[in-house]
Amino acid sequence: MFDCLARGLFGLCVLLFGATELFAQTYPAPVEATFVAKDFRFHTGEVLPEVKLHYRTIGDPKNEAVVVLHGTTGSGASMLTPAFAGELFGPGQPLDAAKYFIVLPDAIGHGKSSKPSDGLKAKFPRYNYDDMVAGQNLVLTQALGLKHVRLIIGNSMGGMHTWIWGVTHPDFADALVPMAAQPTEMSSRNWMMRRLIIDTIRNDPDYNDGNYAAQPKSLRAANVFYGIATAGGTLAYQRLAPTRVLADKVLDDRLAAPAPADANDTLYQWDSSRDYNPAPQLEKITAQLLAINAADDERNPPETGLMDEALKRVKNGKLLLIPASAETRGHLTTGMAKFYAREVRELITAAPRPRS
Repeated sequence: MFDCLARGLFGLCVLLFGATELFAQTYPAPVEATFVAKDFRFHTGEVLPEVKLHYRTIGDPKNEAVVVLHGTTGSGASMLTPAFAGELFGPGQPLDAAKYFIVLPDAIGHGKSSKPSDGLKAKFPRYNYDDMVAGQNLVLTQALGLKHVRLIIGNSMGGMHTWIWGVTHPDFADALVPMAAQPTEMSSRNWMMRRLIIDTIRNDPDYNDGNYAAQPKSLRAANVFYGIATAGGTLAYQRLAPTRVLADKVLDDRLAAPAPADANDTLYQWDSSRDYNPAPQLEKITAQLLAINAADDERNPPETGLMDEALKRVKNGKLLLIPASAETRGHLTTGMAKFYAREVRELITAAPRPRS
């Protein structure tokens, strides 16, 4: 999530989430660091001698840890918005940085972590979500020396990573909050639209099998098309662009905004979801789990019933479904913590701790 911020569409995000210049940060400044993983083995069997795993931390490492996982094309920094961090990390807020040690990793292929544009281009290993979670695990256990965390909360891709954490490391967190994500196979419109953005870039003659001299022209159009098609909310778009003239202006503004920095990075980021499917292992989840989705989420429509069926197999799982309204933003809704801050506070306060 926060894909619009990560893609540089600042103007749209101001319209969706409100002006940022009025926000006064009330939590400590993030501290950045990079852990270099030696001989990192990808699920494909490929090994890179070094993989950079960048991360940010907020607060005192002596406190209980909270892990925050970002969305596709984003980074840990993309979670530090007024609508998210500004509602959760401040004094007295649910994830108060004076009480918790907050960790925000940059997933492999994102932010300042290793990615194709660092030099390997299309020869970079074709990573997937399991590789990304493995990298996050190295940051937490080796770079920071953590053996257990209080909470893992993630949005969109980060929400899917949170589901993977629940089934692959069931004892690592007391509580899990996967948002804007389902614990089911990547499929239907969600995958179709992802494949369209991948194929649009890959089939552009300027892409040249990833060895382009300049960014392919299709990158901008594919990015804008995907964003409008799969995020923003039906009611919100109707209010934002109730006439053809206003709709044209919104589209023109988005087409004029900076495109993603690199085509290979973008292609790899969306392609990495291709084999996501924690469904066969849901019974392994032991943490208290609160899934948060929006009723108007274009990528994870609740009317399929997939989430309801999946949660029947999660012993301590429940769903918060945010009703659609003119205030929600479809898949982007969970970027606004005002819709669920109370429930997150209740979860992190009540979740049992492991017996010492």
